Amino acid sequence: MANHKSALKRIRRNEAVRLRNRYQHKTTRNAIKKLRAEENKKDAEALFPSVVSMIDRLAKRNIIHSNKAANLKSKLAKHVAAL
Repeated sequence: MANHKSALKRIRRNEAVRLRNRYQHKTTRNAIKKLRAEENKKDAEALFPSVVSMIDRLAKRNIIHSNKAANLKSKLAKHVAAL
């Protein structure tokens, strides 16, 4: 167990950040699934910018790798275009 006050604070902070990251990542994954399941092109095109924004936010905060973000955005763009 930690001996320093700052280490105890850091443990609390890390847990809060971990939970926030997990929430944001899960929310983005659900939005991606919703976009992939969308059959209507107009609805998919309306949903696409918000999903891309969520993916970019995850990459900026190092929750996911930037290459993974680029791959996801590319695949989603191809999916929307093919509808």
